Order: sequence, then C-alpha cells, then structure tokens
Amino acid sequence: MDDIRKAQEDAINLLKHLIDIPSYSKEEKSVADYLQTYIKSMGYSTNRVVNNVWITGADIDPAKPTLLLNSHLDTVRPTVGWTHEPHRATLEGERLYGLGSNDAGASLVSLLHAFFLLSKKKQSYNLIFAASSEEEVSGKNGMELLLTELPHLDFAIVGEPTGMQMAIAEKGLMVVDCVARGKSGHAARNEGVNAIYKAIKDIEWIQNTQLPKVSPSLGPVKMTVTMVHAGTQHNVIPDECSFVIDVRSNECYSNQEIFSILDVNLESEVKARSYRLTSSGIPMETPIVRRGLELGMSTFGSPTLSDQAFLHFPSLKIGPGDSARSHTADEYIDLHEIREAIASYVELLDGMTFEKFA
Repeated sequence: MDDIRKAQEDAINLLKHLIDIPSYSKEEKSVADYLQTYIKSMGYSTNRVVNNVWITGADIDPAKPTLLLNSHLDTVRPTVGWTHEPHRATLEGERLYGLGSNDAGASLVSLLHAFFLLSKKKQSYNLIFAASSEEEVSGKNGMELLLTELPHLDFAIVGEPTGMQMAIAEKGLMVVDCVARGKSGHAARNEGVNAIYKAIKDIEWIQNTQLPKVSPSLGPVKMTVTMVHAGTQHNVIPDECSFVIDVRSNECYSNQEIFSILDVNLESEVKARSYRLTSSGIPMETPIVRRGLELGMSTFGSPTLSDQAFLHFPSLKIGPGDSARSHTADEYIDLHEIREAIASYVELLDGMTFEKFA
C-alpha cells in the first residue's frame, strides 16, 4: 500500500512538471527530454526514436506474451477562453488545471507509475511502457514509427480519458476530399453548369444515407460534410465546388470499403487522404474485459480517435479523466482520478494473463 501511495504522489508531481513544458504535436522534444531524465532517475534505461520514449521491464522472455502500456506526450494548441495559464500547472484544491492535464497527461503518468509497480513482481507477460508523440495529428513520427522499433506486441492498454471505463471498441477515421465539376458562365444569363448544385446532390446523399452494417458497440458509420468551398465572385457560375467528408468508421467496414461505396454513389470526384486510421474492437469475452467487469468497470464504444488506430493487435482504451474536457479551455484533472487510476491499473493487470497474438 505504501508503494502505491508513493507512486500516486510521484505521478501527480510528474504531471505538474509536464504541464509546465509546452508539447504541441511535432514539438515534443523538450517534454520527451524531461520524461527520459525522470525515468532514468527511477533506475530504468530508456529508449527513444524522434520524440517517442519507451522502457521495458526486466527479463524479457520471448516465450511470454508482451503487454504495451501507452499514452501520448503531445497536446493540441490552447483554445481561446483560458482563464488559467495553459502551460502552468495550477492547483485549486484537488483540481489541477493545465493544457494536457486530462488529455492525456493523467493517463501518461498513471500508466508509467503502474508500470513501475507491476515491474516489481514477476508477471506472466513482458511489460513495455511507451510515451508516443504526434498523437493529436496522427503524425508519421508518432506511434506509426514507434511500432517499427518495438518488439512483437500481443496486447495494449492505451491511456486516454475514459473515466477509467473500458473502451472495447474505437471508431476509425477517413477524410475524403471531393470535387464537383461544372462549367463557368455569367450569372445573369442561363448558361454554364453550376458545380455547387451538383455538389448539393452529393451532400444530400451523404446526409440521408446510413450504411446498413451497425456495430453493437460503436453504432453506425458516421459520414459528415465539414467543409465546402466554391466560387470566385458573385456574378460567375462556379465551375468547381470542393467539399470534405469526415468519415468515422466502425469495425464492420474497412476504410477502403467505405471509400468504394462513396466512389460508386457520388458524382463528384473523390479522393481519400489516407486509409490508415482504422476502427478496432475486442470481444466482451476477452479475459481482461471480464476482469474489468468484475472490478465494477463498464464498457463502451469510443467515437474519438487515438493511437489505437495503428495497433493491429488487441487493445483496450482506458484512462483517468473525461473526454469532454479534452481540447477545451481550462482543461483539468482531479487528483483523485490519478490516484484511483494507478490503483485500478494495478488491480486490473497484476497477475493478468494474455494470449500471444499471431
């Protein structure tokens, strides 16, 4: 018990220091440097690629499955409306304000200190902790790069603010750029082909269409037009109208399958920016899910994206905080959430068994 209490207070103090260091996506060097120094002070050797930092437990056994504990170092830029200094850890009672406190600093420090505690005992699995970068922008030098450096992984705990409830599925993301083409003409005469009107037909199809396969945990695929641009001046019929579709996929469809459906049904030219941010999910029967349920945790499907999208092996998203606080002014975490998270991670994972993932 004393070890857990010390880990809880150490984690809170570490988070205060991390908040004080700006760590916008692709600008995480200083915070990664600090974290490396901190981990070394705890007696561990660190590994690093660009701004991703990871450590391994002692006595890695290739015959055992390997568990990854992961959360991210980077933050979005502060929105307008902050009444606290975003880059200064401000404690008011038991509430800690600061950019990245909730998303995902609390998960990061909680998982790190859970790693320290779990590593003190012999487990039936190998243990790796990784702090990844560029999560908020799904950057190429974040988790995607980190996975090329890590050994074979069989399961992952991804720390994001879920109120320490188990996200057993996560929606994927595909951004699709569309262009409707017409023919220019003078707006005063009945000439030309208005690209806006052509785009409207496609936008209405997107608005009114629901793909038939519905996930029990994630619901239907969500397709939303989020940007539209057309025209050069008021008296010219626009010959081009571009719009963007934000597609949140469920595990029933691959991003490529959804793209093919759009390509067939839309008159506009369509181009996906990437297929790489996939949906994921694990069955309710997974042993760690069953243990979480026994501990009083609930399950849900997460609509928000995380580094889980890059993990092509089973994973569970769970962490302290509330997703509704993320990317908002005066972001905060309550200290009891960190204390409870460390205790819950240890209770969930200590003595847990994992299967090797082929």
